[in-house]
Amino acid sequence: MFDLTELADRVQRLRGDRGYTLATLAERCSVSVSMLSAIERAEKAPTVVVLARIAEGLDVPLVALLADDSDRRLVVRRGPAQERTVHATGWARVVVSPVVAGVNFELVRVTIPAGCDAGAFPAYARGSHEYVAVEQGVLRLTVADKVIDLAAGDSAYFEADQVHEFANTTDEPCAYYVAALIMRPRS
Repeated sequence: MFDLTELADRVQRLRGDRGYTLATLAERCSVSVSMLSAIERAEKAPTVVVLARIAEGLDVPLVALLADDSDRRLVVRRGPAQERTVHATGWARVVVSPVVAGVNFELVRVTIPAGCDAGAFPAYARGSHEYVAVEQGVLRLTVADKVIDLAAGDSAYFEADQVHEFANTTDEPCAYYVAALIMRPRS
């Protein structure tokens, strides 16, 4: 069993970190405002299904709502637990870094097959940053109106509060890492 007061504090802190109102979080996770309010006041014990919805609405793993904050000092993410996504055009991303509640950092390994365009990514909130390091092949990086080809061993930094794109225009596969600090807009 978990402590309702600790859960209430975690949900309230995570919601506040993201600048969400109760109504915003309710919409993001399909849980009523009254239920969220009761959870944040430690008046109701949510079901696992409701907890999972809240975690999803906050963009954190379920364990982030249940784990003691002291557990955040060392977080290990084993290979099989890494989030893997393969997109319809063939490029794939693996989130290799642990996901830690309240930390907006992410380390991602991306592979792009020959001749593939991963598309444009939106401008994130002001104060967001991305570092890119190419492991294999050639990556075409476009940031706003600047286009640069990065070869294996090359790296780049850019402020991520502008539209940016990743593509492989060569006949060889490309693999690269993105270290991203993505700020969340406060409302």
